[in-house]
Amino acid sequence: MKSIAARREGSALRMSPDVYEIVGRIVLGADRNHPADNLLREELRAQRSLARSDAALASKAVFAWFRWRGWLNERETVREQVNCALELADRFARKPESFSDNDLVARAVPGWVAGEMEITPAWVRSLQAEPRLWLRAKRGQAATVAAKLGDCHAFGTAPLADTLEYRGREDLFLTAAFHAGEFELQDLSSQAVGLICEAQPGQTWWDACAGEGGKTLHLSEMMENKGMLWVSDRAAWRLQKLKRRAARARVFNYRAALWDGGARLSTKTKFDGVLMDAPCSGIGTWQRNPHARWTTTIEDVKELAAVQKQLLANAVPAVKRGGRLIYAVCTLARSETLEVAGDFQRRFSEFEPLALHDPLNPASPAATQIWCRPEQFGGSGMFVAAWIRRGG
Repeated sequence: MKSIAARREGSALRMSPDVYEIVGRIVLGADRNHPADNLLREELRAQRSLARSDAALASKAVFAWFRWRGWLNERETVREQVNCALELADRFARKPESFSDNDLVARAVPGWVAGEMEITPAWVRSLQAEPRLWLRAKRGQAATVAAKLGDCHAFGTAPLADTLEYRGREDLFLTAAFHAGEFELQDLSSQAVGLICEAQPGQTWWDACAGEGGKTLHLSEMMENKGMLWVSDRAAWRLQKLKRRAARARVFNYRAALWDGGARLSTKTKFDGVLMDAPCSGIGTWQRNPHARWTTTIEDVKELAAVQKQLLANAVPAVKRGGRLIYAVCTLARSETLEVAGDFQRRFSEFEPLALHDPLNPASPAATQIWCRPEQFGGSGMFVAAWIRRGG
């Protein structure tokens, strides 16, 4: 019978010593200020001679180590821990029932999370699975994009008829279809947020915390490149990335400006709609970003909730009468979702909760708050609340 060490070596997919060394530097060097995914990109960029297959193995091993960190023995060498993590990931993919619900709930996330949300076995199992890769094709072009890329599966139902799940192994950023702007890599739940906004051609919208512009591009397509889309972020480098993405996607109806989140806005325009995709703890992204599970703290959640409340308050003057304010966060923490929404409603009585239709579950009745749960549809966890300003 093979020893445990021998079985683990087999599960490591025959990684070379160089790959073990890369993985070791990343898992030992990652911390709050040096996220694992950033370190991984830097390492792979520096190792230009590394075979593509070895780069893929390094990525798989890094994310497996953080995803299964709660099961690893700190007294073992990093190499032994990496092999153990890969073995656990492989077993979970083949036989998820071999892991008990109680064990998963106890080990997959830090203990403080239970004070902010219900930790269900279904949610934890979704975290331990490999993340799914979602695409948003240009309107009406899903079948064409799927045929060009191959290995695509349509979400299948309106209003997400242009949504595809890619299950292949190609680097999509290198494909001709991507460079032609025929699709975007965008999480399923992020696509749902864009649809919830219901932006129309000719309207004025503000994507207040746009980041690198995934939702900006979606809003522009819904507006058919007509009207005005104001885009802001506090980081200039993110807006530069957005500019490049917008050029590739042929998005022209936007203006970008820095905004630090303060009371002084970057424009005096009154908007038909404001999307506040606020900075948050990112609990909803822990499937594809497992390192963040072990660096995020309850103090972060509380501090970010205060920031979110202030951002919403500062955006109020920009919403015209009859206009919409959409609050979205990729977290499931109570402090950043229900408590923020409740605080806003108490402070700003001129805003009335807006009934929303859930794009992921179109048969469900309209609701003023929508939860996108990863265990249900395979996207990130998101919370959305919305209000309409009275008097329009």
